[in-house]
Amino acid sequence: MLAEINVFLNQLDRKANEKDENLSAFCIDSQSIKLSPMIFEKRGLDANKKVNGRKRQLLVDTDGRIWFAHVHAANEPDGSAALNFSADILCQNERLEKIYGDQAYNGVFARKMKEFNIKFEKGSRPESAKGFVPVAKRWVVERSIAWTNFFRRIVKDYEYTVSSSVAWIILANIQLMLQRTFLTAKI
Repeated sequence: MLAEINVFLNQLDRKANEKDENLSAFCIDSQSIKLSPMIFEKRGLDANKKVNGRKRQLLVDTDGRIWFAHVHAANEPDGSAALNFSADILCQNERLEKIYGDQAYNGVFARKMKEFNIKFEKGSRPESAKGFVPVAKRWVVERSIAWTNFFRRIVKDYEYTVSSSVAWIILANIQLMLQRTFLTAKI
């Protein structure tokens, strides 16, 4: 029920911004998040970021609306864990053509999307660039992750179950969509 409300509000916001409610592209990325002590379900150590907890994977559109979320142990690789989005991606319309992501999704996930005739495009900065360079299309998901940091309940993962963690992420997106709807509504 919560997922359906989220999709409906995302489509409503896309219409308000004069975009087609059916997506043509997704952006995908993950965020490692610390897990509250004494919670052991789906806990792992992300060795790259030195975070003991969970990973949140977000599937967002090119404007940053969170459409789907998945939470898993932080030690699972991003590419194979993103395969859990396969059913959600297949339930989209025929208009979906492309998914943008980083190097972590270039293997298993990209091959699976190719089976569904969805092109995976790896966003990477130019080799000649030094320092921070925002990568077009892919920075949108990073911005969405930053937006979730405004919600106190999901700054750290306090939930015992991963389904509850996903629900809080979706609720945060619903709140953002409702705020946009009421701010742009002409009263």
